[in-house]
Amino acid sequence: MSLDYQCPLCQQSLTLQVNVLKCSNNHSFDRAKEGYVNLLPVQQKNSKQPGDNLDMVQARRAFLTTGHYQFLQTAIAERVATHSPQCVIDLGCGEGFYTQAIANACDAKVYGVDISKSAIKYAAKRYDNCNFSVASISQAPFNDEMADVLVSIFAPLFDAELARLAKPDSKLIVASPGPWHLKELKQYIYRDVNAHTAINVPSGFELIEQTLLEQQISVPFNDVKNLITMTPFAWKFRPEHWQLLEQQGEQVVTLSFYVSQFTRLTDSL
Repeated sequence: MSLDYQCPLCQQSLTLQVNVLKCSNNHSFDRAKEGYVNLLPVQQKNSKQPGDNLDMVQARRAFLTTGHYQFLQTAIAERVATHSPQCVIDLGCGEGFYTQAIANACDAKVYGVDISKSAIKYAAKRYDNCNFSVASISQAPFNDEMADVLVSIFAPLFDAELARLAKPDSKLIVASPGPWHLKELKQYIYRDVNAHTAINVPSGFELIEQTLLEQQISVPFNDVKNLITMTPFAWKFRPEHWQLLEQQGEQVVTLSFYVSQFTRLTDSL
């Protein structure tokens, strides 16, 4: 099987030899038994276990199985498929919830990359229709102009890296929080909840479409707990917040997402 990775140490192409990826400078990276490859050198780590920890991964995995985010998953996969891509890279793919749906929706080679080893290990064990790697999306282990479609779902955007990875006229599809995403839960910890704004247009790209997807759902406490735990603002929840949430039981929660589509500008290459 051909895997189009580049060495994170010297940027030379990697070749798969049995279960080891090697470059011409003899840097080698083992392919794990689950099927993923770890392309995150020690010098690119910002902590011992970078990215989402196991608790966040397990909480997100449990929440996503409820189907509450399926409308977003479907919207992303359908938008990717309309472009009939040959190569898709999901930057910050987590446990592969969106990545595998994209692979099912189109006839493309699909890559998922995330800095969290826990998330990638889970994804690779369950979804054999994608190629997963542990790596930093700020220094993604792929060749220049490799992707027909880049996908970023709730992940940081690194403009220069997006421009490097994108083919001319390729597409970038980004999901980001809508104006009042999870506002009911944020009211427990913030005196004033500010509306999210749409993301800025990355350098080298042009906005072609932006859609706001919204639903209100009723969620039992266990699902609310997982929903909070899988988000960065979980750190702000104190014991009294959790106690109040549990006492109130089922919560009505707003799910709100901007889905933005961009085109890579050829005159900026």
